Amino acid sequence: MRRRNDGTGEVSTPIGPYRPVVRAGPWLICSGQLGLEHQPAPAGGPPRLVEGGTVAQLTQALANGARLLEGEGSSLGDVVKATVFLVDMEEYGAVNEAYVRAFGTHRPARTVVAVAALPMGAAVEVELWAYAPTE
Repeated sequence: MRRRNDGTGEVSTPIGPYRPVVRAGPWLICSGQLGLEHQPAPAGGPPRLVEGGTVAQLTQALANGARLLEGEGSSLGDVVKATVFLVDMEEYGAVNEAYVRAFGTHRPARTVVAVAALPMGAAVEVELWAYAPTE
C-alpha cells in the first residue's frame, strides 16, 4: 500500500499556501524545497534553515524532497527534472558536487536559475519532477 502525503506531520510542512507534493497522472511534482531542518522547531516556532550555507541547505532540501517522493512510493531515482534556484552563482561548483552526492550516477535533466532572493533568506531551493506511474 502506498502512503499518501498530505504535507503535514513529519514528511513536510509547507511555509505557504501550497501542497509540498502533487500527483498528476504518472507525475509527482515536488514544490520548491528549502534546506529546512526536518525536526520541529523549538516551542512550536517557525521552521529553520540548516546551518552551513548553500551546500548544507541543498543537501537538506534534496533530502526533504526525497522524503516527499518516498511518501508517494517513489525516490530520487525517479526524478527526471530538477530546477535549482541559487542566490549566489559563485556557489555553482559546490552545488554541482552536493547534487552529485545526492543523485549518484542518476542524471535527471536540470536547470539552475540565479535569483535575487528566496523565502526565509535561503541560499538555494530545489523543485523536483519524478515519473512514477501507479501500478
